[in-house]
Amino acid sequence: MQKSDVFQKETTSKIYPWIVLGILALIYISSFVDRQVIAVLATQIRAELGLSNTEIGVLYGPAFSLIYAICGIFMGRVADQFSRKRIILIGLIVWSLMTAASGWASSLAFLVTARLFVGLSQSALSPAVYSMLADYFKPSQRATVFSVYASGIFIGVGLSFLIGGSVAQAYDWRVALQTVGWPGIAIAVIGFFVIKEPARKQLRATPQKEKFVRVFSSILKKRTVRYHLMGFSLLALSGYTILAFISTILTDVFDASDRISSYGWFMFLTGISVNLSGFFADKLASKWGSEKRFVMGIVAALAGLPFYYFGLFAESALIAFLLIGTANVLSSSYNGVAAALIQDFVGSDKRGAAGALYLFVVSIVGFGIGPPVTGWLIDRVFTGPTGASQAIFLVFCVCGVLSTICFMQAMKSYHQDVHLEEAN
Repeated sequence: MQKSDVFQKETTSKIYPWIVLGILALIYISSFVDRQVIAVLATQIRAELGLSNTEIGVLYGPAFSLIYAICGIFMGRVADQFSRKRIILIGLIVWSLMTAASGWASSLAFLVTARLFVGLSQSALSPAVYSMLADYFKPSQRATVFSVYASGIFIGVGLSFLIGGSVAQAYDWRVALQTVGWPGIAIAVIGFFVIKEPARKQLRATPQKEKFVRVFSSILKKRTVRYHLMGFSLLALSGYTILAFISTILTDVFDASDRISSYGWFMFLTGISVNLSGFFADKLASKWGSEKRFVMGIVAALAGLPFYYFGLFAESALIAFLLIGTANVLSSSYNGVAAALIQDFVGSDKRGAAGALYLFVVSIVGFGIGPPVTGWLIDRVFTGPTGASQAIFLVFCVCGVLSTICFMQAMKSYHQDVHLEEAN
């Protein structure tokens, strides 16, 4: 083999993982467009179907998150044993079809059923992706790589506002759902031809019994993992709450429903903040120790609170829009770091399970509890003109303080738990 051929092969082998990362990020973007668009269209759906804020919270949250979280646990173990590529692409096709079908909904029951299928199919995605990326990239790259993938959350959410909101304004919510659903089929075709299943690294022989219950219990035995899950699930709770009710805030509190679609631009900026957070997390780790990656979780927990306060209670709709959006950019920057950190405590044979466990807790607490509880607070407790703002800010304060305490505790036990995993 000539030197030029060897160089070309080496270059291709270095570039290809990043190409796969790009395709996987595109699939993740699609998942969040389809996941978030319900909240973007919430006020139109609420008006046409006669729903309450609590029912909107249930539709956005538990209708999706419960089956997503429960099935995600199983999908994590499936990802550790079967083709991750097939798992990812089949899920993509199903959730795209279900989102498009939601455009023909005539009742809450129809939408809830469709959301259940979206949750079921999307539960297959991230556990398989986390496992695949951990085999494609070195540990020293993980926070950066996982943050690139996680930035797809906010690109997807941003597109759901811009595309879903604009189409709904021009036509209605039904056309918007159909518009965002169909592109996923084309992405699945691209993924089929581009993605290759990587070889699994550091596989260890594990008794069949440990393929499920004992695997998760072994992960949860680590004190740092428990604090990690508590802290980041609280951040997810506040994050999904603002995404669920930003259209309600802009419409009911500030009479600015025309700004809903433009909120998507802040989601693109959040995608950048996620990547920056991953970059700084790796820098902190290289200079002061790997446990310092949790510092970026503390930044996400606290930095946005002043912006949320002045934005949620602003006199001007424009000021509110700008400050709430800025707060969202800061408070949601943790996503890639969170997904990467939990991989520090498992070997390659448990990567899918670790990712599934993380997603399970985040989904149950973030999606499952945040939106319906906040909707109930708006309907029953904070019922005045600024009720939505009061309810949401209370949620943010509680989550920010408690998650900060969790991250500080996690840093204390980090090295002990990493060494425990290495000894095993």
